[in-house]
Amino acid sequence: MASHGFWSFGAENAGDNSNQSPNSPRAWCQAAAQKFTGGIGSKICALLNVGEAEKPADPIAKQTETETEPEPCGCNNPCSCSKTGLGFSDLYSTDLLPATNGDMKTMNFLQEVVDILLAYIVESFDRSTKVIDFHYPNELLQTNDWELSDGPATLDEILISCRATLKYAIKTAHPRYFNQLSTGLDMVGLAADWLTSTANTNMFTYEVAPVFVLLEYVTLKKMREIIGWPDGRGDGIFSPGGAISNMYAMLLARFKMFPEVKEKGMSSVPRLAAFTSEHSHFSIKKGAAALGIGTDSVICIKVDERGKMIPSDLERRIMEAKQKGLVPFFVSATAGTTVYGAFDPLIAIADICKKHNVWMHVDGAWGGSLLMSRKHRWKLNGVERANSVTWNPHKMMSVPLQCSALLVREEGLMQNCNQMHACYLFQQDKHYDLSYDTGDKALQCGRHVDIFKLWLMWRAKGTIGFEAQIDKCLELSEYLYNKIKDREGYEMVFNGKPQHTNVCFWYLPPGVRYLEDKEEKKKRLHKVAPVIKARMMEYGTTMVSYQPQGDKVNFFRMVISNPAATFEDIDFLIEEIERLGQDL
Repeated sequence: MASHGFWSFGAENAGDNSNQSPNSPRAWCQAAAQKFTGGIGSKICALLNVGEAEKPADPIAKQTETETEPEPCGCNNPCSCSKTGLGFSDLYSTDLLPATNGDMKTMNFLQEVVDILLAYIVESFDRSTKVIDFHYPNELLQTNDWELSDGPATLDEILISCRATLKYAIKTAHPRYFNQLSTGLDMVGLAADWLTSTANTNMFTYEVAPVFVLLEYVTLKKMREIIGWPDGRGDGIFSPGGAISNMYAMLLARFKMFPEVKEKGMSSVPRLAAFTSEHSHFSIKKGAAALGIGTDSVICIKVDERGKMIPSDLERRIMEAKQKGLVPFFVSATAGTTVYGAFDPLIAIADICKKHNVWMHVDGAWGGSLLMSRKHRWKLNGVERANSVTWNPHKMMSVPLQCSALLVREEGLMQNCNQMHACYLFQQDKHYDLSYDTGDKALQCGRHVDIFKLWLMWRAKGTIGFEAQIDKCLELSEYLYNKIKDREGYEMVFNGKPQHTNVCFWYLPPGVRYLEDKEEKKKRLHKVAPVIKARMMEYGTTMVSYQPQGDKVNFFRMVISNPAATFEDIDFLIEEIERLGQDL
């Protein structure tokens, strides 16, 4: 990809002056003066000292300067970049802003970084490139100098480090990357992330993050409306991932039932019991461990053959816990399990929670985004009866990591549970509405701005845009299911069309397919998925996850959340699995 770096801004506005290069400083400044507001363009041009006085008196010198061959840009791929040497080899971070006269050095350095990023982004969507350039850990450690030293590195070395980091990074935006629930790269979301880092502020008070705090307020209200809570009333917060959102829910449930625990600790409350399905996310047990409730107090409920919680077993275990002297306080239902993509029956679970006065939480980290789809939101029927909901837009909505929301039905509960009244942050005599100082309801003090990515993408796509994106991913998963369910060499882990984009299957190579000894067949099949996955990574062609589940040996779990994926990519995946596994 040809890149003209910093000066390319003015190329499209160079006019008809045939004597003026569209990539010249003068052309750039003319465009900058038109495009930048507030006199910024003029100020930049002044910094560049571009004007009539800059014309060289010696036309031969000017010709020599013009004919100087540009130095190579140093990017990984052959290109026609017209960057001349910018002298980064003798510059250090101390030469950049806020250093005196650091303006242009900063702009040149950041433009170089941006060019590296843009080249990587375009390459990530190129199907002819590798998803991964795999090296073993010891190889990367031996071939790269990543040790930290007392002295500073030059900016040239810093740029080399940037290129090396991306060279070995996994291209999660690649259309054939299916390894995790979070895939893809949205350009508006990326722009928002860049802006967020540039603003570099904290979400704890309105005074330091006025726009971001208001955008969080507006967006959380919209998400609560979509859940089905009247007028979007309630509360919520963006947290560092679904695991923390789930822990917030458990923390609130405990405080709601036993508010004294905040001051007196676990010794002031009876032994508690939490309930979740056998296929739920590990974060439920991890949260119980972190909160001092204990993993033994998390009771796992049986699931059916599709991975959905069995309501009758939930009620049986709640009554059993009560008979043992435990106090049931929390039920976590899952909307989109990690492996099977199953949706627990929320209406039946809500009835049981209401009957036994237990907090109902819905972990919709993976499946919550289906609420955006009129075609698929029925799978979360009953979610409006939950006390809290986890929803991760960084999964099915492809918002850049991280972006996870906890939505709470009861307004004010988070504040009462978590506030500590730190007078150096949350002064009560400020001159604005203190309800917008949201930091005291969070466990964190420093809280990253995660809202702007989601909000800006929502503005760019609209709700219907997200709906179309989600529907497409589910259509692709159904296409994969229909392609392999009766295909020779494939066996589905469970019968029936998947509810989410999770498609779970075994691939049986010819050497395993016709074995009559069931135990030997099972033993050898267990090794197939890991070998094929390793070969995928070695060749760099695609990435798909695998795992065992209960008594089932290793199988592939294909998930589709990448908006760049197409039917052709699904066809490629099937063919690649067969190619890599034919000799097993």
